[in-house]
Amino acid sequence: MRRLLALVFVLLFLAAGLYFAASRLPGPSVTIASPGAWVGASTPLDIVVEGADVEQGALQVTFEQDDRSTVLVDTASGENSRQVSSDGPGRLRVTHLIDRTSVPGLASGPARVVVTASRPVLRGLRDVQSTVSHDVTVRLEPPRVSVVSTHHYVNQGGAELVVYRVSPEDVESGVRVGDIEYPGYPASGISLDGRSPVDPALRVAFFAVLHDQPVDTPIRLYARDEAGNQATAAFDTRIFPKPFKNSRIAIDDAFMSRVVPAILSGTSEIAPEGSLLDQFLAINGELRRRNAERIASFAAETEPRMLWNGVVFHPFTNTAVQSAFADRRTYLYGGREVDQQVHLGFDLASVQQAPIPAANAGRVLFADELGIYGNCVIVDHGLGVQSLYAHLSSFSVSAGDVVEKGQEVGRTGITGLAGGDHLHFTMLLQGQMINPIEWWDPKWTEDRVLRKLRAVLPGS
Repeated sequence: MRRLLALVFVLLFLAAGLYFAASRLPGPSVTIASPGAWVGASTPLDIVVEGADVEQGALQVTFEQDDRSTVLVDTASGENSRQVSSDGPGRLRVTHLIDRTSVPGLASGPARVVVTASRPVLRGLRDVQSTVSHDVTVRLEPPRVSVVSTHHYVNQGGAELVVYRVSPEDVESGVRVGDIEYPGYPASGISLDGRSPVDPALRVAFFAVLHDQPVDTPIRLYARDEAGNQATAAFDTRIFPKPFKNSRIAIDDAFMSRVVPAILSGTSEIAPEGSLLDQFLAINGELRRRNAERIASFAAETEPRMLWNGVVFHPFTNTAVQSAFADRRTYLYGGREVDQQVHLGFDLASVQQAPIPAANAGRVLFADELGIYGNCVIVDHGLGVQSLYAHLSSFSVSAGDVVEKGQEVGRTGITGLAGGDHLHFTMLLQGQMINPIEWWDPKWTEDRVLRKLRAVLPGS
């Protein structure tokens, strides 16, 4: 009998130990993918629960704000259990919507999402539990955006400036032209004659109508916050159509034999096979496209302030124009058409290896070889405005250098897809290539830029 009692005692002791040890096993893993830091008027809820033998009867999601706790999902009671689905072995996914329907008392301010999940152990004799909470801020009111400047006229292929006011001040805003967005920047980043606007709600945005966008392309201000709330506003705009040239360019084996091997030796982005013509067409098409993407990526590095003082950009008046902006080029080989491309810049020539001045003050973002552009320099002037210099024979600057207007950035050459010694120059706005001719025009600079900036400067 004593032995039996001892055995029972040992078994009970072992069972108690196992029961206690089971409580220290990890509960299910809970990941709250959405919402992030913000909740708006309608915000997706996306939660993943992982763990062996996770049961749908052991999962609850609540939304807590002030003294209220709203159950969004509770599989034990069946509350919105249809919002829970299997997402693989031992994996559940909760998808729901946080809005005033699911949370009737939803209000702006701090809140919290709480997820409690459990899984059975010891053949269901005990559950281990995980609780994860995630703090959020609810913002239900949409931003407000309104125009300040007047008379916004833009040419196809050209640019324009708008001054506007937005609130709250932390929202993302700018101008949407068709499906392309041009972000705005605090007007405090502008200084003319040492003056800067002081209204923290003021924003400025350069925007463009690209050469291939129609004259009826919609243009609107936009503002959106991190909670997903959005607002738009129309403002007075007029788009003027511009005629662009069509040209025919003959290419031959001698030209391709010079440019194709040189370009391919300097890039790993494409490795075309086939004839010399096949390789040229790959360079003129696919590599051109990839180069444009690389150029556009530098928009993310623009300074959120004006690095030039509003004066006109260097007009390159001592050069001959060999090709203008948005020239529609048809390439001929052996008398037949083999390709078509659009030339988005000015080809300017004077003398061989002529010094190239920086078009205006700014910071050098890139000075290296770049596919069809050969040796290339990109200068950032702030507020999304940048200038590009291509086909250089040599560099006078390096990435990171600060340059003044007129400072030499390099010398002209025949690198890349250049047929002769010249400078390929263009302006960029948020990575989009735009017509430089406006930026060389004092009248355009005064009416489109300076007039609007002076209107918001203190004491003007």
